[in-house]
Amino acid sequence: MNFDLTEDQSLLQSAVREFAENVVRPRAAVIDQSGEFPKDLFHQAGQLGLAGVSVPVEHGGSGMDVVAYSIVIEEISRVCANLGVILSVNNSLVCDPIEKFGNADQKTRFLEPLAKGEKLGCFALTEPNAGSDAANQQTRAVSEGGHWKISGQKVFITCGSDADVCVLFAMTSPEKKSRGISAFLVDAASPGFDRSRHQVKLGVNASGTVEIFLTDVLVPAENMLGNEGDGFKIAMSTLDGGRIGIAAQAVGIATEAMEAAVRYAKARRAFGKAIAEFQVIRFYLADMATDVDAARLLTRRAAAVKDMTKKNGGRYGLEAAEAKLFAAEMAQRVTTKALQIHGGYGYTKEYPVERNFRDARITEIYEGTSEIHRLIIAREIFRDAGLAIG
Repeated sequence: MNFDLTEDQSLLQSAVREFAENVVRPRAAVIDQSGEFPKDLFHQAGQLGLAGVSVPVEHGGSGMDVVAYSIVIEEISRVCANLGVILSVNNSLVCDPIEKFGNADQKTRFLEPLAKGEKLGCFALTEPNAGSDAANQQTRAVSEGGHWKISGQKVFITCGSDADVCVLFAMTSPEKKSRGISAFLVDAASPGFDRSRHQVKLGVNASGTVEIFLTDVLVPAENMLGNEGDGFKIAMSTLDGGRIGIAAQAVGIATEAMEAAVRYAKARRAFGKAIAEFQVIRFYLADMATDVDAARLLTRRAAAVKDMTKKNGGRYGLEAAEAKLFAAEMAQRVTTKALQIHGGYGYTKEYPVERNFRDARITEIYEGTSEIHRLIIAREIFRDAGLAIG
């Protein structure tokens, strides 16, 4: 595998880094503290083609590959994890399933404005009793003539506060269990579609996380994504791609923390010399650099494998799970060491590592916990050995 970026990928990385440094960084700490959803930054990113990076040009996207998408999320998350996850959701969890499972009409009505950043999407799968057990959907959709009437509750919905479109999952045939789940494209302005105030969290506090309450929401029959009963398959396929985005986010957060730690270690003096000269600090930084590079390589490998499956078919769930698991836990290790290198200053909001430390924590939880990823990886290992397990 060639690990060098192509010319187009390198140009994209430079352009995104310039946007991140000049436009996003000045706002990052402010929106973290205020919880303000940065929809204006999302729209600006959309104008640069970052809302639908790997969506084909004919459907409003930039037509680049998944490796390019991972670069975008890493570079944005390096300065602002909030905008990083917002772009990840719109790209991976919203545009991706519509491109893969949507019909021509749905791609015109929904995918094009989402990929251009004119509209924002959210992905509503999680419920109070359906987190890691995603098949345990309680939201119900009942067919009524040319519509589906949907009622239920969704929780922890990133971008939900400001989303225009919701990729929503509901039970259409409860007796069929996971095979009775269907997916819908829901206009968030529909009567009966209500949202809570944004939930204040430990990190990524401006990502617009809300609960969604659905009370007899009427969704046109033509807004079903895929076929009736395809919802669980669509959700699991979509989450495989979403995990690549969260792995890239974790790499970006950790990179920022590591670079801050290097600068601080060179500037901070103790016992008459820079703390960078102490062996313990050098060992910390060596471990951090190795961790970040390993996570980046796993993430880009997963992205490259997804690119290959788009052309040739196949699976990339194992690579995505490995990348997400390692990158998320790596971000915890690296941000913890970065804060430790900063000492007492790292525990204050004067330095960015405090925010990096908080933002990193969620990467082990959303879009599949680390425990779920270990189960996925183990299942794939046994499948490859010819020993199927549940």
